[in-house]
This record gives sequence, C-alpha cells and structure tokens, in this order.
Amino acid sequence: MNLIDKFLFDMEIANMTESSKVGYLYHIKRFAEFIEKPLKEAVEDDVRAFLHHLLTVHQLSPGTVNHYHTCIKFLFQITLDLPWDDRRIPRPKGYQPFPKVLSTNEVKQILASTNNLKEEVILTTVYASGLRNSEVCKLQPDDIHSDRMQIFVNKGKGTKDRYTILSQANLKLLRCYWAEYRKRPKDTNPWLFPGEKPESHIHPGTVLNYLKNACERAGINPMKITVHTLRHSFATHLLENGTELLVLKRLLGHSSIATTSRYLHLINPEALAIKSPFDLLDECHGN
Repeated sequence: MNLIDKFLFDMEIANMTESSKVGYLYHIKRFAEFIEKPLKEAVEDDVRAFLHHLLTVHQLSPGTVNHYHTCIKFLFQITLDLPWDDRRIPRPKGYQPFPKVLSTNEVKQILASTNNLKEEVILTTVYASGLRNSEVCKLQPDDIHSDRMQIFVNKGKGTKDRYTILSQANLKLLRCYWAEYRKRPKDTNPWLFPGEKPESHIHPGTVLNYLKNACERAGINPMKITVHTLRHSFATHLLENGTELLVLKRLLGHSSIATTSRYLHLINPEALAIKSPFDLLDECHGN
C-alpha cells in the first residue's frame, strides 16, 4: 500500500465524510509540492516552513492555515507515525470576524426573489431549519418528519446525526414542491432535491447560485452572502425570539457551546428591549 492509499485508508477508519477526505488530500498534496521530497521524509521544520509560507507569501487567513495544520498533523501522527510537538508547530492565532447576518426583512426579500418553487423551497428549508448547505442537499423524503414537526439530519458535520425543527409554513412549501416536481411515475431518485445526474443529489454550488441570483434580484449585495449566512440568520433570529442557548446548540449540531455562544454577540438589542443605562438616567432622576 503506497502512502496516499494508506492516508485514505486512515481517513476511512476515522469515518471522515467524502468532502473531508477530498479536502485533506488536497492540502497534503500542496504540502508535498512545497517540501519537494517524499512525505515519509518530512520533519517538523518542513511543516513550520510551509505554514509560514502560507501566512506570509500566500497571505492565507489564519483559519485556512489552521486547516492545513489539522491535515498535516493527521498525516504525521496517524499515517506516518512521526513525532509532533504542538509547542513547535503552533496554530496561528488571528482575527475572527463575526458572521454576516441578514435581517428578517432581507430574508423575506431574498426568498420572494427566487426564480421558481424549487429554488424557494431549498433556500427556505435552509433558513427555516438552520441547515448547512451540504445537509439540505442530502435530505431524503423520509427525513421530513411531519408528524413530529422535525427534520432529521443524517450524518451532518462530524458525521453526527441530529434533529432540527420543521416549520409549518415550510412544510406547506415542501408539499407543494413534492406535488409539482417529484410525485411522478418512475421517479426513483432517492434524494429530496435531485441533481442533474441520475441518482445524485443537488450540488451545493447550485444552491449557492440560487441564493446569489435571488440576492441580486432582491437588490441585496451577494458578495459576502453564502448559504451559511441563512444558517447564521436562523440562529440569531431564534435567540432574539427567546430560544435558550442550549436548545439552539442542539438544533445547530454544534459540539461546543462556545461555538453557539458567538451568536449572542449578533443579537439586535432592540429585539430584546435592551436599553443603555444612559437612557435610564432620566428615569432614575425622576425618582
């Protein structure tokens, strides 16, 4: 078994998703091209030089370089069984901007500007249930549990299963979509939202295009808006409406409460009727 095959074998043992395996393999190949020698001969100084090159020459973001760090660490520790010292190969620290969040009015405008029912129901399902792009693409009809008003997410990020909420209004849209697009004889595609190829699901890039086009038609700048923006908006709007943080963590499928807590910083104070103490001075003076 050559090294790449062993690397792929190790990722399968780790039960990584297909997209993760593709990403890990890409990053390792970039590392191999940089060091210009067999990967089995790599040492910690090669990793240090490569990460420094990514940060200073290519000027990649700390988050992106951190992902390279994770992939190479897996290669060293699992596949190559080589020493790894986090003190000598630290993860780069960096600025983490808050995610972009849409207002409820902007969400309405975007969903109303989709090109057809299929585009509307896909984007609505993302926002109404807080799904990731890959998760909405891989939904199957049996994942829609209308009796319990839940959507089952099969092997989401980290290959974790979870349930999230199903909106009543979205359920009506899903039923209209099913009647118009899917309830046909000899339709054997297993996915709720089929792709162009037989037996395939819709591609995440296609969903992103739906969103970008809807933004343009709605007069909203699509540059910094991704499908994940709808998920961020779902989380923030739920918090503004009084949903508890631990409940939101479960709906989103986060491993750490710290990840979910980031949305606390995005809440609109007006939604919670929060007043600045300065605005209360006159009231205190009157007493």
